[in-house]
Amino acid sequence: MSKQNDTDKAKLDASDIRESVISQELRDSFMKAYAKSSQGELEDQLDDNVMILCENLVKIYKTKETEVLALQGLELKVEKGEFVAIIGSSGSGKSTFLNMIGGLDRPSAGKLYVDGKDLFKMTESQLVDYKKNTVGFVWQNNARNLFPYLTALQNVELPIRFGDNKNVEKRAMDLLNLVGMAHKKDSKLNQLSGGEQQRIAIAIALANRPKLLLADEPTGSVDQRTSDALLDVFRRLNTELGITIVIVTHDINLAHKVKRVVMMRDGKTSSERIIKQEFADPSLLKGFVEEDTHDEYAILDRAGRVQIPREMLDSIGVKGNRIRLKVEDGKILIENGDEEKSEEADEAKGKDGGKEKSKKA
Repeated sequence: MSKQNDTDKAKLDASDIRESVISQELRDSFMKAYAKSSQGELEDQLDDNVMILCENLVKIYKTKETEVLALQGLELKVEKGEFVAIIGSSGSGKSTFLNMIGGLDRPSAGKLYVDGKDLFKMTESQLVDYKKNTVGFVWQNNARNLFPYLTALQNVELPIRFGDNKNVEKRAMDLLNLVGMAHKKDSKLNQLSGGEQQRIAIAIALANRPKLLLADEPTGSVDQRTSDALLDVFRRLNTELGITIVIVTHDINLAHKVKRVVMMRDGKTSSERIIKQEFADPSLLKGFVEEDTHDEYAILDRAGRVQIPREMLDSIGVKGNRIRLKVEDGKILIENGDEEKSEEADEAKGKDGGKEKSKKA
């Protein structure tokens, strides 16, 4: 009986999220904040539609004994209003990148612009203002998102009080309703499930009306049903409020349902997957795997370099660092350079063998 009640509760929680309403007042407040905000000092290569621009971005962490190259010339552009998922193995640099664009860490080299602002040139006070007015963060660790001794409502009210401080409780309740958590407004951290904590964390991240919402593994501590419902919230925020959203995730199911997926490997963007037009409607995605729904593209950087997946190189027997490139019928072909080297060695060996035979004769 208890198990059945838990199942019913999960369904109800998911329904609360999907049926929640973005009030017109909340929508208008976001649009007004966007209109008021300054674009910043744009360089020639930027335009009004660019939210994130990275060029040859490098991050080096130094200790007394060693240096770790976390980002190795990352290049990426995200347009305003995009919903992008970034995936990669541990150590690929995706969390480091999230910290860079969130203003939590400084790049070592390269270029980094967010909403027209040059993060390299920001003073500490400008960086505080940037974090306060431009970005919102949803952390993987739920305890990092909420103060345990405050109620859900008080947690959402807190960042609002650091802003315009008008209609604080009303705005906080609107945000809680948006994520289907108005009925839990008086609950504290220890009275909430992992999924409920994450939904309140989203409401907190929206308190400063950010133009860019960053989420680090937002579905890492919830079940599949709640994960799907949370994705619905992110999608609605993106489509109805125009918020640009960047999610770092290992959740392949989530990545399947995002229009643009950026793959990172060894501190660089290695490839991108773009959803096919026929699957742009999320309701059509059930029952399909990623290969069905997305087209995959390799990324060419400004120096003309491209990362070739190791499995592709293995399939043609590449073991060293030499390959042959040639153009045939308008296509660039890659061949195993080691194979040619081996053939040359065999030829030389054959000739030497012929000479030996000649001498003996």
